[in-house]
Amino acid sequence: MKTPNPDRDRARARRAARVARTPAVAAKPARLAARGLTETFAYWRAERATLRQGFVAVWISSAGDLLAGLALGLFTHRLAQLPSLLILVPAAIGMRGNIFGALGHRLGTSVHTGLFEVSRERSGILYQNVLAALLLSIVTSGFLAVVARTVSVATGLRSISMWDFMAISVIGGVLSSLVVLVLTVVLALVSYRQNWDLDSVTAPIVTFMGDTVTLPALFLASLLALRSHVTLVVGAVCAAVAVAALLSALRTKLPAARRIIRESLVVLAIAGILDIVAGTLIEHRAERFFTLPALAVLIPPFLEDAGALGSVLGGRLGSKLHLGAVQPRAFPERLALLEMTLLAPWGLSVFLLVGISAHVVARAVGLASPGVGAMIAVSLLAGAIATIGAATIAYAGAVATFRSRFDPDTHAVPIVTSSTDLVGTLALVLAVVFLGLR
Repeated sequence: MKTPNPDRDRARARRAARVARTPAVAAKPARLAARGLTETFAYWRAERATLRQGFVAVWISSAGDLLAGLALGLFTHRLAQLPSLLILVPAAIGMRGNIFGALGHRLGTSVHTGLFEVSRERSGILYQNVLAALLLSIVTSGFLAVVARTVSVATGLRSISMWDFMAISVIGGVLSSLVVLVLTVVLALVSYRQNWDLDSVTAPIVTFMGDTVTLPALFLASLLALRSHVTLVVGAVCAAVAVAALLSALRTKLPAARRIIRESLVVLAIAGILDIVAGTLIEHRAERFFTLPALAVLIPPFLEDAGALGSVLGGRLGSKLHLGAVQPRAFPERLALLEMTLLAPWGLSVFLLVGISAHVVARAVGLASPGVGAMIAVSLLAGAIATIGAATIAYAGAVATFRSRFDPDTHAVPIVTSSTDLVGTLALVLAVVFLGLR
């Protein structure tokens, strides 16, 4: 018969209790996950109308931006002849949306506040906003040319000359800006007369037109490149025009125009640099996009959709922050996290659509493609990364804007959109490399 040992018995009892508790501990994460999924689906059911509207918006945006993607796919042979010009493409496209999207929102605000009037008076809201947008377009085009050339040299890429960059960026920027400016003003006038909500119609239409018009404008301007004497003269003139526009912008005595320009210059410069970095990432893998132009067709709609997801979430979070429904914390609370989950069904549907449609459009015009399966895989893999990035950036941007009391039209929208472009570009390049497409 064994001698009783109280210490040994107590140790065995403690071990038995730990073993008995182990299933409960292991099951706790599973229960939390199940409860989280239940909450998420319940929130989606409550936001059915939002989900439907979001599906329609991102699908229309994707379909429209396929035209820009097709233009880029057809433009690849020209890009191959002009080393490092691809660096400029995301920035040139993004800048049109940043400048004229903000213009549309400012005009919409003036309509809502009763300050808008159809007038050519220099003191009028319309004139000053148009002047500011034109000057900003010229100045930023010159700035992007300098940054693109500097980054290409600093990263060891073969590159066209500074004068080539200057001529292409300024001439292409001015041509596309004039078209988008006319469209934005016409939208403002029609919305004013028909009592439309300009804030609701401006962003998708102006962004779509900016994407669609900018690439052909850059292509036309690129015809001047690699012509040494012509490009030198045209590039020097364009640089002089950009400097003159900057001086005029800083010296203008029109109060509204001066405020818009001074508030916008730094923000647009930061946004432009982010987009130049995005273009540099693509340029370093340019041979893959040139060999398989269908991948180039994927770029504009993919980046536009990633930016749209971030913008939509940022707007919804911004509204909830102002209403007090969400608190501006470093880590998002439960309601903010539920808002972020709305991007999941939108992202899954839109990136699946983009992968399929980019392949179909590319093959329809005879561009090489890695196949519909590979295109879908690239789009979904990159889309998953970009969606997580868009949610993170949108939350950070909404909280930063709320805390700093910045104007979201002038400050938050360009930075959030350009940051999302950078994350989306990185995700797309990583997906192409990971899947070994060449």
